[in-house]
Amino acid sequence: MTQQGAVLQGYNNELVKCIEDLCMQKEELNKQIQQAEEEKSKLQHEIQVLSEQLEYVCENLAQKVASRNELDKILAETEAAYMKILDSSRTLLNVLKKEVGSLKHSPDLKTN
Repeated sequence: MTQQGAVLQGYNNELVKCIEDLCMQKEELNKQIQQAEEEKSKLQHEIQVLSEQLEYVCENLAQKVASRNELDKILAETEAAYMKILDSSRTLLNVLKKEVGSLKHSPDLKTN
């Protein structure tokens, strides 16, 4: 019977060792889980910060694009008005040249 007791004691020792190993594995796994949760929390915070920065940049970009579009419109209108002024100036110059030319050939202006 003592031999059976010794075998039983051996089994018991192995069981206790296995339980202790399982407890150590659980503790190690708990540490890994804690680290993973901390990393997850850190990454979520970084995502939130980056999302806020992205939102700000997108709003700023939209404002700048709208300003550029407005400037493009003003520039196009100004260029069109300037071209009208140039066309009118050319027309006025041509009319003035004709009038001056007509006056040079007019007998009233010739002096002898």
